[in-house]
Amino acid sequence: MTSALLNPSEIPASMNKLLVITVVIALLALGAESFRVPRQAEEEKGTIATVVNTLKTYYDQSVDTASGYVETIKGYKLDEKAKNLYEDTVRAVSTYAGIFNDQLYHILYPQDSS
Repeated sequence: MTSALLNPSEIPASMNKLLVITVVIALLALGAESFRVPRQAEEEKGTIATVVNTLKTYYDQSVDTASGYVETIKGYKLDEKAKNLYEDTVRAVSTYAGIFNDQLYHILYPQDSS
């Protein structure tokens, strides 16, 4: 651990991600705490409130975009196509399994035509 303090290039990427998540949570906590005080005029907004509002806007836009993607995927009716593919595959495998079963039976129990 002391080598990571001396050489910052050895800090794993997960630690960097953890640091970013911690900073975002701290900003959101400070923003949530600022909602408890009486509202100030729009001109007097602080830097933290501006950052929190910007983050909220980005979050709302990303949720809307993800919802749009989900609706688009639902529009493709992929679940119905997957169900049809599964049914066709089961039907084909059952047919070939029956043929294989017949062949194996006739190999193990040959019928004498004499």
